[in-house]
Amino acid sequence: MISNKIKDRIVGNINIPSDKSISHRSIIIPSISMGISEINNLLMSDDVMHTLNALKNLGVNIEKSNNKIIIYGKGLNSLKKPNKNIYLGNSGTSARLLTGLLASQTFETILEGDKSLSSRPMARIMDPLKLMGAEFENVSGTLPLKIIGKKLNKSKIEINIPSAQIKSGLILAALNTEGVSHIIEKHITRDHTENMLKSFGAEIDIKKINNQTSIYVKGKKELKSVNINVPSDLSSSAFFIVAALINKGSKISLNNININPTRDGLLKALKKMGAKISIKNKRTVSEEIVADLEVEYSNLVGCELDAEMAKFMIDEYPILSIAAAFAKGTSIFRGLKELKVKESDRLELIRLNLVNCGCDCKIKNDDLIIKPSEVYITKNNKIRTDFDHRIAMSFAVMGSKVGNLNIEDGESINTSFPNFIEKFNNAGGNIL
Repeated sequence: MISNKIKDRIVGNINIPSDKSISHRSIIIPSISMGISEINNLLMSDDVMHTLNALKNLGVNIEKSNNKIIIYGKGLNSLKKPNKNIYLGNSGTSARLLTGLLASQTFETILEGDKSLSSRPMARIMDPLKLMGAEFENVSGTLPLKIIGKKLNKSKIEINIPSAQIKSGLILAALNTEGVSHIIEKHITRDHTENMLKSFGAEIDIKKINNQTSIYVKGKKELKSVNINVPSDLSSSAFFIVAALINKGSKISLNNININPTRDGLLKALKKMGAKISIKNKRTVSEEIVADLEVEYSNLVGCELDAEMAKFMIDEYPILSIAAAFAKGTSIFRGLKELKVKESDRLELIRLNLVNCGCDCKIKNDDLIIKPSEVYITKNNKIRTDFDHRIAMSFAVMGSKVGNLNIEDGESINTSFPNFIEKFNNAGGNIL
C-alpha cells in the first residue's frame, strides 16, 4: 500500500464503521442471555468475526438477516464444548473476554491466535481469574491457552492494570458465579460491558470514589435479551478527524459517533491542541452516548498530556502523534507503557516511523516527545507496522501530507476498518 499526498482536501459526510469494542460485547452478552436479540450495525471486521465464529463454535445459534445479526440466547450455562480449538486471529479483546467467559463453564476450551496475538500477555487476565478458582494449563503466559472450565468462587479482586479487557473478562466470569463478586478498578477504563449488562437486566452495582471504581456483580441471575444498535467508532473516526485537521481546506461531518466519556480523550487532546471540532446532537443510544461531529482544518499547537490521559485514549496515540507532527511546537505524551503491549510495540513503531518520515521523535522512559519539522524529507519511505492496523492507518494519514509512504502489511486494516482505503480516497485521499 502506497500513501500519497492528497489530491486537494478531505471533505464530505463520512460514514464511520461501527464501534469495535461494543460489537464484540454485542455478540458475547446476547449469547448468554435468555431470548432473541437483534444486533443492528455490527462491525463486520476480522476481529469481530473471530468473536462471532467463536460463539458459534460454542453452540450459539447466530444468523444474519438483511443487515442484522440475530442471536438466539439460551442462558448463562447454555454454551457447549467446542469440537475444535477456537482460533481468534489477532483479536486481543476476543481472547481476554472469552477467557473470562469460559473459565466458569463446565468444559475445556483451547484458545489460539496468530503470531501477533500469541505474543501478547494473557497472564494479566489469567492471574485475577485464578483468585476466583479458575484453572488453566499454560506455562508461557501467552496463547495457546487451555481453559479448564469449572465452578468459580465469588471474590474480591483489585485490578492494577488499566484494562477494560481484564475488567470485562472478570465481570463475565462473575455473572456465572454464585454470590456477589467485588471487582475494584484502580484506573478508569471504558465501561461498555457494564452499560450493556445493565440493559440486559444484570444485577451490577457501580460505586465510584475519586478514580477508584467498585463493581459488584451478583452471579447466577439470568440475563434477558434486548436489541442493540451499535454506534460508530470514535477510534476509527480518529483517522479522518486528524486528516481533516492537518490538510488545508478540509471539512468533514461524522454522524452517530460514540463519545463515551471513558474513551473520549482524543477529542479532549485535540481541542487542547486548538482543533476545530464541534459536537452536535448529543443523545443516548443503547446505553451509550453518541453525537455528530463537524471537523475542519486547524492550526494545531503542540501540547503536553499527563499519564492520566492515556487511560481515556490509549488506542488513539498513534494517530494523535500524526497530529502532533504537524502542530506548532513540541508535544510530550507521558505514561505510554501500555502502548508496548498492544497489537505491536506501538510506542517504538510511532518513534521509528516518524523518524523515518523526517520528524524529531524520541522516547524517554515511557514518554513520547515529538518535535515537528517545517519541511518533511523522508529518510526511509518504508513504514513498518508489524501487522498493526492502527499504525498502518495512522501513517496512511501521515502520507496525505508527506506522500509516497510504502506501508507494510496494509491488509492488517481489515481487523477494524475493512473499507478504510475506499472511504479515505472518496473523501479526497490518495492511497494506492
